[in-house]
Amino acid sequence: MDRKIYLDFNASTPIAPEAVEAMRPFLTDHYGNPSSLHWAGMPARDAVERGRGQVAGLLGCDPTEVVFTSGGSESNNHAIKGIFFANRNRGNHIITTTVEHPATIHPCRFLETLGARVTVLPVDPYGRVDPDDVRRAITPKTVLITVMHANNEVGTIEPIPGIAAIAREAGIVFHTDAAQSVGKIPTDVEELGVDLLSVAGHKVYAPKGIGALYVREGTRIEPFVHGAGHEGGRRAGTENVLFAVALGAACDVARQWVGMPQARTLRDRFWDGLKEIFGENVTLNGHPVDRLPNTLNVNLAGRVGAEILAKMPGVAASTGSACHAGSVTLSPVLAAMRVPPGEGMGAVRFSLGRTTTWEELEEVLRMMKKITIV
Repeated sequence: MDRKIYLDFNASTPIAPEAVEAMRPFLTDHYGNPSSLHWAGMPARDAVERGRGQVAGLLGCDPTEVVFTSGGSESNNHAIKGIFFANRNRGNHIITTTVEHPATIHPCRFLETLGARVTVLPVDPYGRVDPDDVRRAITPKTVLITVMHANNEVGTIEPIPGIAAIAREAGIVFHTDAAQSVGKIPTDVEELGVDLLSVAGHKVYAPKGIGALYVREGTRIEPFVHGAGHEGGRRAGTENVLFAVALGAACDVARQWVGMPQARTLRDRFWDGLKEIFGENVTLNGHPVDRLPNTLNVNLAGRVGAEILAKMPGVAASTGSACHAGSVTLSPVLAAMRVPPGEGMGAVRFSLGRTTTWEELEEVLRMMKKITIV
Protein backbone atom coordinates (compact mmCIF):
# COMPACT_ATOMS: atom_id res chain seq x y z
CA MET A 1 0.00 0.00 0.00
CA ASP A 2 1.52 3.31 -1.11
CA ARG A 3 -1.08 5.54 0.50
CA LYS A 4 -0.39 6.75 4.02
CA ILE A 5 -3.41 7.10 6.31
CA TYR A 6 -2.90 8.72 9.71
CA LEU A 7 -5.34 7.65 12.43
CA ASP A 8 -3.17 8.23 15.49
CA PHE A 9 -4.04 11.82 16.39
CA ASN A 10 -4.21 10.94 20.10
CA ALA A 11 -0.50 10.14 19.92
CA SER A 12 0.52 13.33 18.14
CA THR A 13 -0.85 15.90 15.75
CA PRO A 14 0.68 17.82 12.85
CA ILE A 15 1.53 21.44 13.59
CA ALA A 16 -1.29 23.77 12.65
CA PRO A 17 -0.40 26.11 9.74
CA GLU A 18 -1.29 29.07 11.97
CA ALA A 19 1.25 27.89 14.54
CA VAL A 20 3.93 27.51 11.87
CA GLU A 21 3.30 31.06 10.64
CA ALA A 22 3.36 32.44 14.17
CA MET A 23 6.80 30.92 14.73
CA ARG A 24 8.47 32.24 11.57
CA PRO A 25 9.52 35.70 12.85
CA PHE A 26 11.09 34.10 15.92
CA LEU A 27 13.25 31.81 13.80
CA THR A 28 15.00 34.76 12.15
CA ASP A 29 14.26 38.20 13.57
CA HIS A 30 13.22 38.27 17.23
CA TYR A 31 16.10 36.64 19.08
CA GLY A 32 16.16 38.70 22.27
CA ASN A 33 15.76 37.27 25.76
CA PRO A 34 12.18 37.91 26.98
CA SER A 35 13.59 38.90 30.38
CA SER A 36 15.62 41.74 28.84
CA LEU A 37 14.01 45.16 29.04
CA HIS A 38 15.45 46.56 25.81
CA TRP A 39 14.51 46.72 22.14
CA ALA A 40 15.60 43.13 21.44
CA GLY A 41 13.93 41.57 24.45
CA MET A 42 10.58 43.33 24.46
CA PRO A 43 9.21 41.74 21.26
CA ALA A 44 10.02 38.31 22.69
CA ARG A 45 8.36 39.14 25.99
CA ASP A 46 5.28 40.48 24.23
CA ALA A 47 5.09 37.32 22.12
CA VAL A 48 5.29 35.03 25.17
CA GLU A 49 2.56 36.98 26.93
CA ARG A 50 0.39 36.97 23.83
CA GLY A 51 0.77 33.19 23.64
CA ARG A 52 -0.04 32.91 27.33
CA GLY A 53 -3.20 34.92 26.77
CA GLN A 54 -4.24 32.65 23.89
CA VAL A 55 -3.80 29.52 26.02
CA ALA A 56 -5.80 31.22 28.78
CA GLY A 57 -8.52 32.04 26.27
CA LEU A 58 -9.01 28.36 25.48
CA LEU A 59 -9.02 27.38 29.17
CA GLY A 60 -11.18 30.27 30.36
CA CYS A 61 -8.67 31.49 32.93
CA ASP A 62 -6.51 34.53 33.61
CA PRO A 63 -3.19 34.60 31.70
CA THR A 64 -1.30 34.90 35.00
CA GLU A 65 -2.58 31.41 35.86
CA VAL A 66 -0.83 29.79 32.86
CA VAL A 67 2.68 28.38 33.28
CA PHE A 68 4.54 27.27 30.15
CA THR A 69 6.21 23.85 30.45
CA SER A 70 8.03 21.41 28.18
CA GLY A 71 4.89 19.30 27.69
CA GLY A 72 2.18 17.26 29.33
CA SER A 73 4.56 15.05 31.30
CA GLU A 74 6.25 18.03 32.91
CA SER A 75 2.90 19.64 33.63
CA ASN A 76 1.71 16.50 35.43
CA ASN A 77 4.98 16.15 37.32
CA HIS A 78 4.88 19.80 38.35
CA ALA A 79 1.29 19.55 39.55
CA ILE A 80 1.77 16.35 41.55
CA LYS A 81 5.22 16.96 43.01
CA GLY A 82 4.65 20.68 43.44
CA ILE A 83 1.51 20.23 45.52
CA PHE A 84 3.05 17.42 47.57
CA PHE A 85 6.17 19.42 48.44
CA ALA A 86 4.23 22.61 49.14
CA ASN A 87 1.87 20.83 51.56
CA ARG A 88 4.05 18.37 53.47
CA ASN A 89 3.11 20.12 56.71
CA ARG A 90 -0.56 19.35 56.01
CA GLY A 91 -0.42 15.76 54.83
CA ASN A 92 1.07 13.16 52.52
CA HIS A 93 -1.93 11.46 50.90
CA ILE A 94 -2.66 11.50 47.15
CA ILE A 95 -5.69 10.00 45.38
CA THR A 96 -5.57 8.91 41.74
CA THR A 97 -6.97 6.14 39.47
CA THR A 98 -5.84 2.98 37.72
CA VAL A 99 -6.26 4.44 34.22
CA GLU A 100 -3.98 7.46 34.50
CA HIS A 101 -1.15 8.16 32.07
CA PRO A 102 2.33 7.04 33.22
CA ALA A 103 3.17 10.74 33.61
CA THR A 104 0.78 10.70 36.56
CA ILE A 105 1.30 7.20 37.92
CA HIS A 106 5.10 7.32 37.97
CA PRO A 107 5.42 10.65 39.84
CA CYS A 108 3.02 9.26 42.44
CA ARG A 109 5.15 6.14 42.77
CA PHE A 110 8.26 8.29 43.10
CA LEU A 111 6.67 10.32 45.88
CA GLU A 112 5.90 7.09 47.73
CA THR A 113 9.66 6.68 48.15
CA LEU A 114 9.63 10.05 49.93
CA GLY A 115 6.83 9.18 52.32
CA ALA A 116 3.70 9.79 50.26
CA ARG A 117 0.72 7.47 50.63
CA VAL A 118 -1.08 6.96 47.33
CA THR A 119 -4.59 5.54 46.90
CA VAL A 120 -5.24 4.23 43.38
CA LEU A 121 -8.97 3.92 42.76
CA PRO A 122 -10.53 1.34 40.43
CA VAL A 123 -12.72 2.20 37.46
CA ASP A 124 -15.83 0.61 35.99
CA PRO A 125 -15.80 -1.43 32.74
CA TYR A 126 -16.12 1.82 30.78
CA GLY A 127 -13.01 3.27 32.42
CA ARG A 128 -14.82 5.75 34.68
CA VAL A 129 -14.06 6.35 38.33
CA ASP A 130 -16.96 6.68 40.75
CA PRO A 131 -16.96 10.10 42.51
CA ASP A 132 -18.29 8.36 45.62
CA ASP A 133 -15.14 6.24 45.67
CA VAL A 134 -13.13 9.46 45.62
CA ARG A 135 -15.14 10.82 48.53
CA ARG A 136 -14.64 7.65 50.56
CA ALA A 137 -10.87 7.67 49.89
CA ILE A 138 -10.33 11.15 51.39
CA THR A 139 -8.53 11.30 54.72
CA PRO A 140 -7.43 14.22 56.92
CA LYS A 141 -3.99 13.81 55.32
CA THR A 142 -5.17 14.08 51.70
CA VAL A 143 -3.44 16.97 49.90
CA LEU A 144 -4.13 16.16 46.23
CA ILE A 145 -6.64 14.40 44.00
CA THR A 146 -5.48 13.83 40.42
CA VAL A 147 -7.84 12.33 37.82
CA MET A 148 -7.42 12.65 34.07
CA HIS A 149 -10.09 14.47 32.08
CA ALA A 150 -10.22 12.00 29.18
CA ASN A 151 -8.38 8.75 28.70
CA ASN A 152 -5.76 8.62 25.98
CA GLU A 153 -6.48 5.00 25.01
CA VAL A 154 -10.25 4.60 25.08
CA GLY A 155 -11.37 8.24 25.18
CA THR A 156 -13.63 7.89 28.23
CA ILE A 157 -14.41 11.25 29.84
CA GLU A 158 -14.22 11.26 33.62
CA PRO A 159 -16.84 13.03 35.82
CA ILE A 160 -14.47 15.89 36.60
CA PRO A 161 -17.00 18.53 37.78
CA GLY A 162 -18.45 16.07 40.30
CA ILE A 163 -15.06 15.13 41.65
CA ALA A 164 -14.06 18.81 41.76
CA ALA A 165 -17.06 19.59 43.95
CA ILE A 166 -16.03 16.87 46.37
CA ALA A 167 -12.46 18.13 46.46
CA ARG A 168 -13.57 21.72 47.01
CA GLU A 169 -15.90 20.71 49.83
CA ALA A 170 -12.99 18.92 51.53
CA GLY A 171 -10.51 21.73 50.89
CA ILE A 172 -8.27 19.53 48.74
CA VAL A 173 -6.37 20.61 45.62
CA PHE A 174 -7.68 18.92 42.46
CA HIS A 175 -5.59 18.33 39.32
CA THR A 176 -6.69 16.96 35.97
CA ASP A 177 -4.52 15.78 33.11
CA ALA A 178 -6.31 17.32 30.12
CA ALA A 179 -3.67 16.44 27.52
CA GLN A 180 -6.20 14.49 25.45
CA SER A 181 -9.20 16.74 25.94
CA VAL A 182 -7.87 20.24 25.23
CA GLY A 183 -9.10 21.30 21.81
CA LYS A 184 -11.48 18.34 21.48
CA ILE A 185 -14.08 19.00 24.17
CA PRO A 186 -14.74 22.03 26.43
CA THR A 187 -11.98 22.55 29.00
CA ASP A 188 -13.12 25.71 30.75
CA VAL A 189 -11.45 25.50 34.15
CA GLU A 190 -14.34 27.21 35.91
CA GLU A 191 -16.87 24.76 34.50
CA LEU A 192 -14.60 21.85 35.39
CA GLY A 193 -13.88 23.28 38.83
CA VAL A 194 -10.22 22.22 38.85
CA ASP A 195 -7.26 23.89 40.57
CA LEU A 196 -4.63 22.54 38.19
CA LEU A 197 -4.91 21.40 34.56
CA SER A 198 -2.24 20.00 32.25
CA VAL A 199 -1.91 20.81 28.54
CA ALA A 200 0.31 18.99 26.01
CA GLY A 201 1.18 20.99 22.92
CA HIS A 202 1.63 18.13 20.47
CA LYS A 203 -1.92 16.92 21.16
CA VAL A 204 -3.40 20.27 20.14
CA TYR A 205 -1.54 20.91 16.84
CA ALA A 206 1.47 22.66 18.40
CA PRO A 207 5.08 21.38 18.34
CA LYS A 208 6.39 18.65 20.57
CA GLY A 209 8.29 19.98 23.57
CA ILE A 210 5.81 22.62 24.75
CA GLY A 211 2.91 22.45 27.17
CA ALA A 212 1.22 24.41 29.91
CA LEU A 213 -0.01 24.02 33.45
CA TYR A 214 -3.00 25.99 34.67
CA VAL A 215 -2.53 26.93 38.33
CA ARG A 216 -5.55 28.51 39.98
CA GLU A 217 -4.70 31.79 41.67
CA GLY A 218 -3.92 31.22 45.34
CA THR A 219 -2.85 27.59 44.90
CA ARG A 220 0.41 26.94 46.77
CA ILE A 221 2.77 24.96 44.57
CA GLU A 222 6.51 24.37 44.72
CA PRO A 223 8.42 25.47 41.57
CA PHE A 224 9.33 22.59 39.30
CA VAL A 225 12.66 24.12 38.28
CA HIS A 226 14.49 26.33 40.76
CA GLY A 227 16.48 29.33 39.60
CA ALA A 228 15.51 32.81 38.49
CA GLY A 229 11.93 34.02 38.79
CA HIS A 230 10.56 33.08 35.37
CA GLU A 231 6.90 32.16 34.87
CA GLY A 232 5.81 34.10 37.93
CA GLY A 233 8.40 32.31 40.03
CA ARG A 234 6.88 28.90 39.27
CA ARG A 235 9.34 27.58 36.65
CA ALA A 236 12.86 28.91 36.25
CA GLY A 237 14.58 29.03 32.86
CA THR A 238 14.53 31.35 29.88
CA GLU A 239 11.19 30.92 28.13
CA ASN A 240 10.94 28.89 24.94
CA VAL A 241 9.63 31.86 22.95
CA LEU A 242 9.32 30.01 19.66
CA PHE A 243 7.16 27.21 21.04
CA ALA A 244 5.18 29.40 23.43
CA VAL A 245 4.11 31.45 20.42
CA ALA A 246 3.18 28.28 18.56
CA LEU A 247 1.16 26.85 21.45
CA GLY A 248 -0.71 30.13 21.77
CA ALA A 249 -1.59 30.17 18.09
CA ALA A 250 -2.63 26.50 18.19
CA CYS A 251 -4.90 27.10 21.18
CA ASP A 252 -6.42 30.11 19.47
CA VAL A 253 -7.29 27.96 16.44
CA ALA A 254 -8.51 25.11 18.65
CA ARG A 255 -11.34 27.23 20.02
CA GLN A 256 -13.22 26.80 16.73
CA TRP A 257 -12.70 23.00 16.72
CA VAL A 258 -13.95 22.19 20.22
CA GLY A 259 -16.61 19.49 19.98
CA MET A 260 -15.25 18.08 16.69
CA PRO A 261 -18.70 17.29 15.19
CA GLN A 262 -17.22 16.19 11.86
CA ALA A 263 -14.81 13.76 13.54
CA ARG A 264 -17.63 12.38 15.69
CA THR A 265 -19.77 11.73 12.62
CA LEU A 266 -16.91 10.02 10.78
CA ARG A 267 -15.98 7.98 13.85
CA ASP A 268 -19.51 6.68 14.31
CA ARG A 269 -19.83 5.88 10.62
CA PHE A 270 -16.52 4.01 10.76
CA TRP A 271 -17.73 2.09 13.83
CA ASP A 272 -20.85 1.05 11.90
CA GLY A 273 -18.59 -0.18 9.09
CA LEU A 274 -16.52 -2.28 11.48
CA LYS A 275 -19.66 -3.87 12.91
CA GLU A 276 -20.81 -4.77 9.41
CA ILE A 277 -17.51 -6.53 8.76
CA PHE A 278 -16.87 -8.23 12.11
CA GLY A 279 -20.35 -8.53 13.59
CA GLU A 280 -20.30 -9.83 17.18
CA ASN A 281 -16.53 -10.25 16.99
CA VAL A 282 -15.94 -6.52 17.40
CA THR A 283 -16.63 -4.75 20.69
CA LEU A 284 -16.14 -1.22 21.92
CA ASN A 285 -13.71 -0.15 24.63
CA GLY A 286 -14.65 2.95 26.60
CA HIS A 287 -17.87 4.73 27.37
CA PRO A 288 -20.37 4.58 24.48
CA VAL A 289 -21.47 8.21 24.99
CA ASP A 290 -19.10 10.05 27.33
CA ARG A 291 -16.09 9.61 25.08
CA LEU A 292 -13.82 11.89 23.09
CA PRO A 293 -15.49 12.63 19.74
CA ASN A 294 -12.46 11.48 17.74
CA THR A 295 -11.60 8.23 19.53
CA LEU A 296 -12.60 4.67 18.65
CA ASN A 297 -10.95 1.82 20.54
CA VAL A 298 -12.22 -1.61 19.53
CA ASN A 299 -11.52 -5.26 20.32
CA LEU A 300 -11.33 -7.72 17.46
CA ALA A 301 -11.93 -11.06 19.17
CA GLY A 302 -9.58 -13.90 18.32
CA ARG A 303 -7.05 -11.60 16.69
CA VAL A 304 -3.98 -9.67 17.82
CA GLY A 305 -4.07 -5.91 17.34
CA ALA A 306 -0.40 -5.61 16.38
CA GLU A 307 -0.78 -8.32 13.75
CA ILE A 308 -3.77 -6.55 12.22
CA LEU A 309 -1.86 -3.28 11.93
CA ALA A 310 1.20 -5.09 10.56
CA LYS A 311 -0.97 -6.20 7.63
CA MET A 312 -1.89 -2.55 6.99
CA PRO A 313 1.57 -0.88 7.02
CA GLY A 314 0.28 2.33 5.49
CA VAL A 315 -2.18 2.88 8.34
CA ALA A 316 -0.91 4.65 11.44
CA ALA A 317 -2.96 3.55 14.46
CA SER A 318 -2.24 2.11 17.92
CA THR A 319 -2.85 -1.16 19.74
CA GLY A 320 -3.96 -1.80 23.30
CA SER A 321 -1.78 -4.85 23.82
CA ALA A 322 1.87 -5.80 23.56
CA CYS A 323 3.33 -9.02 22.17
CA HIS A 324 6.23 -10.59 24.04
CA ALA A 325 7.67 -13.98 23.08
CA GLY A 326 4.39 -15.26 21.73
CA SER A 327 2.23 -13.96 24.57
CA VAL A 328 -0.02 -10.93 24.57
CA THR A 329 -0.22 -8.48 27.47
CA LEU A 330 -3.10 -6.03 27.82
CA SER A 331 -2.39 -2.37 28.47
CA PRO A 332 -2.86 -1.32 32.12
CA VAL A 333 -5.91 0.69 31.04
CA LEU A 334 -7.71 -2.24 29.43
CA ALA A 335 -6.71 -4.48 32.32
CA ALA A 336 -8.12 -1.94 34.80
CA MET A 337 -11.37 -1.95 32.82
CA ARG A 338 -11.46 -5.74 33.15
CA VAL A 339 -11.49 -6.34 29.41
CA PRO A 340 -11.26 -10.11 28.83
CA PRO A 341 -7.80 -11.01 27.49
CA GLY A 342 -9.34 -12.93 24.60
CA GLU A 343 -10.94 -9.70 23.42
CA GLY A 344 -8.37 -7.14 24.53
CA MET A 345 -5.48 -8.79 22.70
CA GLY A 346 -7.20 -7.63 19.51
CA ALA A 347 -7.56 -4.01 20.67
CA VAL A 348 -6.88 -1.28 18.13
CA ARG A 349 -7.25 2.46 18.73
CA PHE A 350 -8.23 4.66 15.82
CA SER A 351 -8.06 8.37 16.65
CA LEU A 352 -9.25 10.87 14.07
CA GLY A 353 -8.16 14.44 13.45
CA ARG A 354 -9.16 17.60 11.67
CA THR A 355 -7.93 16.33 8.29
CA THR A 356 -9.44 12.82 8.44
CA THR A 357 -11.74 12.04 5.51
CA TRP A 358 -14.36 9.37 4.92
CA GLU A 359 -12.38 8.22 1.87
CA GLU A 360 -9.49 7.34 4.18
CA LEU A 361 -11.74 5.45 6.57
CA GLU A 362 -13.40 3.62 3.68
CA GLU A 363 -9.98 2.48 2.51
CA VAL A 364 -9.17 1.17 5.98
CA LEU A 365 -12.47 -0.73 6.07
CA ARG A 366 -11.68 -2.31 2.71
CA MET A 367 -8.28 -3.42 3.97
CA MET A 368 -9.74 -4.83 7.17
CA LYS A 369 -12.38 -6.73 5.23
CA LYS A 370 -9.63 -8.37 3.15
CA ILE A 371 -7.82 -9.33 6.35
CA THR A 372 -10.90 -11.20 7.63
CA ILE A 373 -11.05 -13.25 4.42
CA VAL A 374 -7.40 -14.32 4.55
